Amino acid sequence: MFGRTIPGRTTAAAEGEVVVLLIGMRINHFRGVHHWLPVFVAMLRMLRELGRDEGRGLLGRTLLSGSPRSYWVVQYWESKEKLYAYASAPDAFHRRAWAIMNRKEKKSRQHVGLWHETYVVPEGGYEAIYADMPVHGLAGATGVLPIEGRGRRAADRLAHRSSAG
Repeated sequence: MFGRTIPGRTTAAAEGEVVVLLIGMRINHFRGVHHWLPVFVAMLRMLRELGRDEGRGLLGRTLLSGSPRSYWVVQYWESKEKLYAYASAPDAFHRRAWAIMNRKEKKSRQHVGLWHETYVVPEGGYEAIYADMPVHGLAGATGVLPIEGRGRRAADRLAHRSSAG
């Protein structure tokens, strides 16, 4: 998001199905910092782990904050199978972090809320446009193309099908 601005209008170079995971946390009680800070740190640790191992399937991600209470990550994955594999891999930090969270006593869990949503979007079910922007979002995960590569209108970009499809 802070990179070099690409002049003009561009679109994402995504091909085929797109898997989007939204995952986040909400601080329910600020005074319980010793309960919610480890969750935030775990989220960052998982992102570092995924960034070091491209084979896990994470294509790109953006960390966001909606308020001082809520933080989430938009993640783009190669496939839902790779997302599921990471979530359940015995050697991945996610599995250990989730086990720790599930063992916490109920009182401790009330200080922080967790959520996630997963979307599997078929080819032709997404489109993107970036005007005078650095590489961002889906284009940051899959590459960027001049808008002419997919069509000037949203309807044209939504109708795009890869040659493999």
